[in-house]
Amino acid sequence: MTRAERLLALLQVLRRHRRPVSGRVLAGELGVSLRTVYRDIASLQAQGADIDGEPGVGYVLRAGFMLPPLMFSQTELEALMLGFRWVGKFADAQLTTAASDALAKISAVLPAELRREMECTTLLVGPRTIVDRETVDMGVVRTAIRTESKLGIRYADEGRKTGGERIVWPFALGYFNDVRILAAWCEGRNDFRHFRTDRIVALERLDVRYPRRRAALLKAWRAAGADVRVTVR
Repeated sequence: MTRAERLLALLQVLRRHRRPVSGRVLAGELGVSLRTVYRDIASLQAQGADIDGEPGVGYVLRAGFMLPPLMFSQTELEALMLGFRWVGKFADAQLTTAASDALAKISAVLPAELRREMECTTLLVGPRTIVDRETVDMGVVRTAIRTESKLGIRYADEGRKTGGERIVWPFALGYFNDVRILAAWCEGRNDFRHFRTDRIVALERLDVRYPRRRAALLKAWRAAGADVRVTVR
């Protein structure tokens, strides 16, 4: 590991810890000596990294410090490209465009050598085996999730062409190879429910916030084990 890679790794470790972490713990995670950790922290502080702390107390990287994009490693760039390519194949048109815009922004600030490496990465995503059958705007669904707004939907259960009316509290979207699933709290069922987005016949984002926070719903959903046993009706 070069010194530059070691400094980047140290920053990444500090970003993972929200509370002060001792130099000994940092040395153990990085596989270096405690003396090297102290020297590297001093070097990063001299370069402008907002690292607070001292030996024997611990260190914390203050919120808001941004890593320069050009410090991406080749493996990180491969991970980004794989993610961008997956979104391009399996997400809706709005997300595909957003991914392309984000990729262009990253590419614009990379040095030429890393930009070529990113464009030539050989981590590929397989072809889609289905055709989009959604008739509603998924951007509306994502907006409702972000703003914690209720959704009014008309949902067609399997074997039915017309749907029943539901009021739901959407909090997550699951992207699978052959289907997309909306996870929500259903007011009518008073329970968590999963809805295939291609069976949502119509929807409307209501100008009403649901009474629980999205993070709380997600936590309760996971605690109930619903994230590992998705049942679609």
